[in-house]
Amino acid sequence: MIRRTILEWETIRYGEAADEMPTAAADRIAAVAAASPLAGRGGGGVIEHGRKGLRARGVVGVIAAQGCALEILPKIDIPGVDGAAATGSIRRRLVHMLAVALDLKIDAGQVTALDWQRETLLEILIRLFSEKLVDAVRQGMPRRYVEHADDLPTLRGRLDVTRQFTALAVEPSRLACRFDALTPDMALNRIMKAAVTRLSRIARTTDNQRRLRELAFAYADIADVPVAALRWDEVTLDRTNARWRELLNLARLLLGERFQTTSAGGSDGFSLLFEMNTLFEEYVARMLRRALADTDLRVVSQGGRLYCLETEDRRGLFQTRPDILINRGDAIVQVIDTKWKRIAARIDDPKQGVSQGDVYQMMAYGRLYGVERLTLLYPHHPGLGAADGIVASHRVNGSDYRLETATIDLTASDGLAARLRQILIREDAAQHPRIRLHPVPGQ
Repeated sequence: MIRRTILEWETIRYGEAADEMPTAAADRIAAVAAASPLAGRGGGGVIEHGRKGLRARGVVGVIAAQGCALEILPKIDIPGVDGAAATGSIRRRLVHMLAVALDLKIDAGQVTALDWQRETLLEILIRLFSEKLVDAVRQGMPRRYVEHADDLPTLRGRLDVTRQFTALAVEPSRLACRFDALTPDMALNRIMKAAVTRLSRIARTTDNQRRLRELAFAYADIADVPVAALRWDEVTLDRTNARWRELLNLARLLLGERFQTTSAGGSDGFSLLFEMNTLFEEYVARMLRRALADTDLRVVSQGGRLYCLETEDRRGLFQTRPDILINRGDAIVQVIDTKWKRIAARIDDPKQGVSQGDVYQMMAYGRLYGVERLTLLYPHHPGLGAADGIVASHRVNGSDYRLETATIDLTASDGLAARLRQILIREDAAQHPRIRLHPVPGQ
């Protein structure tokens, strides 16, 4: 099995040299990547297939084809570590971001430091899912009552009078019965079996394969349902089966629309991919909700939806959707746009590498939403200094509002929600005494 790991926007060379990926393997990886829904119309949204190398773009995850796999990790600088240790730390941060953004409760502590270093993101997620599912199955599969109809020699349940005196009128030894029977063959268990079946085909580590075989045996009596036909809407979680919520979320991740089983060049392939721009935005929004839970501020993702232009007949054109709005009651007090890119640390660059288009976009938000604070939020990197926070604040000409650039350090997970809150309400605390500052639980 040929396995390679690179960071987003990096290039891995292919060819016949010892330090290169074999050309045939690179072609298979590129074909699977081009078949992904995230590849875009031209097929290059995940990987650029150049003449001498494969270049990753702003999508992370795992792409696998026959006999080979390419893992793409986010470009996060981990201070003080390098090599396999840095790679393991990045995987751990990525799993944490996925857990927050997708509302998953993942106990990453059950994975050892060595596992983070040597296993791919996909194998780690399979391990977390399969271990959790094994524990849940040992405590008992969820069951529900399902109505059955059968012709029996003795009465069970209630008599189906219509059938008894029509179809069975000449066979009085049989009784048309209708009764409820407790069965595990229900939507939740069918989803779990579909996940086990799919993961059994792609797991590579011995421990994952062993656990998935045990689970396949446990789910042998559950009906096989194609992934596209699974009835997610029939799953009901209540106090009797609430412990399955985490497993359902993990199964949704592993069976969802961003996890594709594709066919490329006659060989089977699959991909588990995430757009970092989208993931960073959702991660920040959820962490902000935690940070502001005890204040009168409310976080709204992809809200607003005001139009930039209006036709003569009052139809809106060019609808806006700011990444994050901070509301106090019905009033919008701040607009935050997240950007998964690096800003420059050069002192001779007053723009700091901030895109002119991003500035224009934020000015439009300020005009449309009438807010005084506009914030462009970027991931922090060591070149900017030791601490994250507000990098620059500028007044927009001809207006009363300000445009800030800020960074957040994703490598320092402890206190991240509190640091986000400090960035947001550093000026509002004195003006609005209802905002209370104390440690944020559940970070």
